[in-house]
Amino acid sequence: MAVDTATDLPASAVATRAGFWARMPRGLITVVIAVVALFVVSAILAPSSVTKGPLLGMLPFAAVLAIVALGQTLVIQQGGIDISIMGAISLTAIIATHGPGGDDSKVFPSLLAALAVLIVAGLINGFVVGRIGLNPIIATLGMNALLYAMVLAYSQGIPAMNSGLLEDLAAGLTFGIPNAVYWAILATVIVTVAVKRTVAGRKFEAVGANPTAAWAAGLRVKNQQMSAYVWAMVLYWLGGCLLAGILKQPTAYQGDSYLLPSVAAVVLGGTSLLGGRGFPVATVLGALFLSQLSNFALGLGVSFAVRTLVEALALIIGVGLYTINWKGIRARLSSRPPSGKTVPDH
Repeated sequence: MAVDTATDLPASAVATRAGFWARMPRGLITVVIAVVALFVVSAILAPSSVTKGPLLGMLPFAAVLAIVALGQTLVIQQGGIDISIMGAISLTAIIATHGPGGDDSKVFPSLLAALAVLIVAGLINGFVVGRIGLNPIIATLGMNALLYAMVLAYSQGIPAMNSGLLEDLAAGLTFGIPNAVYWAILATVIVTVAVKRTVAGRKFEAVGANPTAAWAAGLRVKNQQMSAYVWAMVLYWLGGCLLAGILKQPTAYQGDSYLLPSVAAVVLGGTSLLGGRGFPVATVLGALFLSQLSNFALGLGVSFAVRTLVEALALIIGVGLYTINWKGIRARLSSRPPSGKTVPDH
């Protein structure tokens, strides 16, 4: 049996270990390192940010961000972006609080009504982008305006108290952990299995990676693109429901703060803004990173404006790491002739 002298392991074991790391997405490895490093730095520079109270306060909002970022991941995998995430979350939170009016028996009918509205919105987004071919930013920006019109028409801009049942489902504790975290874990498992372990999921990723090749292979490209916006709306709905339960009185514009962080979490998780393969678990860890980053900045006494700039910087770094073709740039630079010399004319 061949043995690797450097590690005293059989060559087959070394190859297996190397293959395991080769299969690990670069985005997942990077974001795991970033999360661990952030918590270590937080413990050193702002110890209060990693104590029980602040962590229990941060985790529910991290769970909401993780869930809505999973929805944004599906859209970005198809080379799009969903601006209507803001209106979708806000409308869900408003219906979830105004509909029951404090009556627990009306919570689930109200939530189902919000889900129906968002599914219709997702179908419209998918049809306009996938079938008609309108630019995703323009299409979802228009849908966002429509959803906000519904928010203001339904609530008159006046917030309402959430119900006790909704609060227990989202903000209650089970085994000392906020219930929203369990919902986020469930959503992550479902999305990961659906995208990575099913035939439909592999077709979905194939369409996102190369729509032309997928069409030539007989895949229904437009249907896959439409489905991304519908399932994204389902995840926005779940995030909005949890947000309504976490907050006592969600406002009409509660979803505004989730557009930039949702995209940043997706990019930090290694999903390219150009579409293709997505990494749901890495996206969730990216959401945790951004949430703890805000918690850390709060512990340092940094203003909200600076925290927003840090989120934008994280997005820029993520785009630079995973979207820019650094190998191609290095190859072009290395192929340039030395300074002062010219390439012979053949």
